[in-house]
Amino acid sequence: MSDNEKRATDFVGSVARAFAILECFTTDEALRLQGRMTLTDAARLTDLSRGTARRLLLTLAELHYVDTDGKYFWLTPKLVNLSRGFLMPLGLGEGSRAVLYSLTQKLDESASVGVLDGADIVYIERVEVRRIYSSRIVSGTRLPASSSSIGRVLLAALSENELSSWLEAYPISQYTAKTLTDPKSFLEEIAQVRQNGYAIIDEELEMGIRSIAVPVFSRNSRVVAALNASTVSARHSVDDLREQFLPELKIASERLSQTMAW
Repeated sequence: MSDNEKRATDFVGSVARAFAILECFTTDEALRLQGRMTLTDAARLTDLSRGTARRLLLTLAELHYVDTDGKYFWLTPKLVNLSRGFLMPLGLGEGSRAVLYSLTQKLDESASVGVLDGADIVYIERVEVRRIYSSRIVSGTRLPASSSSIGRVLLAALSENELSSWLEAYPISQYTAKTLTDPKSFLEEIAQVRQNGYAIIDEELEMGIRSIAVPVFSRNSRVVAALNASTVSARHSVDDLREQFLPELKIASERLSQTMAW
């Protein structure tokens, strides 16, 4: 039996549809709707029939993952328990947050920890000093890996074959006039990140925003996350990131590796 045949045998479509319903609440469209969607909205965003979407939403409401007023549906705090199941093995908690808080105090800039998930990085811990991005960044926020400093550090940790497959699966989008989109140049940049041990993004994701990231290692020296600090170009130059931010980030990364329970 092939892997595809085995997957077809083991695959439970109703579970996949239920998760599709939950995930549609995290889309840009859901953000525009302020997280409150009608049955029609959910069906449209998931390509499910209204009847299927209705049954799934009412089942999720019965399980208290979704709430409703009869017209609109929205996610409940119970979903936070699922994220705890992911975060607990990483050891994220008061200790790691204290490391980030100490870093932000020294740099007077926001700091974050993120992991790679498909085309994106996902923030799993953040201490914000001030808002600098056009959209607020919080734990759970996703940004394109190709044009974020955390993403480039995590991509540099992949093998050459894994990186080639990733780039083929997730073509690079252009976000500003400075976004690096040429595949050859991008691979050269990732190779430089791998050699340097850090990544700097200079207005490639959003004009006026610069960030620098370093890897966070497990006890067996595997890169499991990345730590970054971000600033605005009016406050800090690229040289500032290397000379002032990088030493503090390396110290914080070592402390995070000791704090997190990998």
